[in-house]
Amino acid sequence: MAGAAERPFDLIAMGRAAVDFYGEQIGGRLEDMSSFAKYLGGSAANTAVGSARLGLRVAMLTRVGDEHMGRFLHETFIAEGVDISHVKTDPHRLTGLVVLGIKDSATFPLIFFRENCADMGIEKTDFDADFIGSSKALLVNGTHFSKREIDSVCRHAMALAKERGTRIVFDIDYRPVLWGLTSHGLGEERFIASDRVSAHLQSIVPHCDLIIGTEEEIHIAGGTTDTRGALVKLRELTKATLVCKRGARGCIVFPDVIPSNLDDGIVHPGFPTEVFNVLGAGDGFAAGFLSGWLRNSSLLDAGKFGNACGSLVVSRHGCAPAMPSSRELAAFLDRSETITRPHDDPQIVHLHRTTTGRTHRPRIFSLAFDHRRQFADLAGTNNGDARIGKFKRLMARALLAMPPEHSGAIIDDRYGFDALTDVTGTGRWLARPVEAAGSRPLEFEAGLNLQPALRTWPAEHVIKCLVSYSSHDPFELQEVQNEMLLTLQDAVFSTGHRWLLEVIPPDFEADPGLVVSAVEELYRLGLRPDWWKLPPLSDDEAWAAISEVILRHDPQCGGVVVLGYEKPQPELFAAFESALRSGSAIGFAIGRSVWRQPAADWFAGKIDDASAIDQISRQYRAVLNGWLVSDSRPT
Repeated sequence: MAGAAERPFDLIAMGRAAVDFYGEQIGGRLEDMSSFAKYLGGSAANTAVGSARLGLRVAMLTRVGDEHMGRFLHETFIAEGVDISHVKTDPHRLTGLVVLGIKDSATFPLIFFRENCADMGIEKTDFDADFIGSSKALLVNGTHFSKREIDSVCRHAMALAKERGTRIVFDIDYRPVLWGLTSHGLGEERFIASDRVSAHLQSIVPHCDLIIGTEEEIHIAGGTTDTRGALVKLRELTKATLVCKRGARGCIVFPDVIPSNLDDGIVHPGFPTEVFNVLGAGDGFAAGFLSGWLRNSSLLDAGKFGNACGSLVVSRHGCAPAMPSSRELAAFLDRSETITRPHDDPQIVHLHRTTTGRTHRPRIFSLAFDHRRQFADLAGTNNGDARIGKFKRLMARALLAMPPEHSGAIIDDRYGFDALTDVTGTGRWLARPVEAAGSRPLEFEAGLNLQPALRTWPAEHVIKCLVSYSSHDPFELQEVQNEMLLTLQDAVFSTGHRWLLEVIPPDFEADPGLVVSAVEELYRLGLRPDWWKLPPLSDDEAWAAISEVILRHDPQCGGVVVLGYEKPQPELFAAFESALRSGSAIGFAIGRSVWRQPAADWFAGKIDDASAIDQISRQYRAVLNGWLVSDSRPT
């Protein structure tokens, strides 16, 4: 058997995996909420995501339904870096759902839709001893002992863990409604005394190495509402390290004898954080504590990590999405005495947005055909819209025949909506323009309805904005454009999208330094795009300066994609090489240099659909090969 240090996983999380529908209206009854945000949820799944964000190697052991919500959980686990080799698709049960709301700092109505749900259908054949033994620890939670069949499966997993030297972590995770102690409408109830439940939990704890619970959960497990009495009872039953979560007061850890004064345990105080939403905070605490415990940190440090993660989660909407990354946690701990509202702290907000919940794309290669005026000119006024839409679908077909990692796209929704929907959901990087074509000063196609319009966009659509911007522009023009860009960034952050800012200064070809100064000024304005799209400069000094500006202002930036600007291939490839030498360029978004001639011939009736697709494919592949060849050369 491999030693613990050699095991491929730090943690296997077994149990609840559901979809949370969080009400977006704050301060009202669940009955009055009219729109909901959709997130991954469920205690075990939340802890799995939180642990993965903190750098642990995590696998999930659960089931999901054979439907859209199950696929959503699969895809979210993958994006978060959680292994799904043992996330089975149940052919009969539906994925569990939870509807939640935030009324005030103490009231969080929720309804569990878990009748015969998929995650309660885990079977012993879904895993084996080798899998359980591949991890340092197995996490089980209380809900999965509430029904006889799944209780048996969890105990089997625990027995295999004991056999293979895998430590067992028990999150008490007490929800009275899931033990049949309340009506469905009282899902938020956290504690109801039950001798039956206490006796059941007490049959589990002797087999555990670490037990985590709130004071109420310690009470139900210990069979008394006297906290010390409950802890003493648990200590009689188990040698496990006991962790008592105390909300804003932090946590106490008891590795051995329970002292007469509980504060003589290993105490880590809580962080002074304004509470917005307590749901998921316990799972965040568990992830933080485990990130220390599984790395052999001191119990005091593990408690500190747990408290910090819990504090960050209580300040946000959602459970799994609220979990911090390791970078974010470190930044919070560096300044925790001065941060009481993490959701308002610019550094923490930016780190959370850029280091969590996003599929990392080290390279972006895309065909840009979001052009509107140019296609209108090509098509003329006779039935132009329909023909433009048809041609854009041909370009989408050309891309869909290529590997997803090499065939992203930028497509508009005015003429290219059908092409946009063809590419959506295929795993490709996909962006969509928001600017009114050719506007200077910048205007948006949605006008004043920008944020409502962006809320209708699929989450995977990257918001792309082209602005003609120069530090030499008149003050009045800069002021208008700055206001529009800040409005856009607010809308982007509010809707949770990512965004690409394309900057083309007038006269940049005569003075490449204008691109550098534009990026610098936009950073000083407070803009933090996920990516930049910049002109094809064949100027090493300018690219080096751009890289320095990006690294200084935003080390989390995804990098620069190079636009084509209709450059002939030799000039374009020279620009690629120069951009790559800077270290900031990660790909290209090329348009007219690929499709202009095939489009002109197709609209003129000189070539058919198949020829258009073939020519676009060949031209695009030539550009892609040019990049790949440039990228393989020594810098």
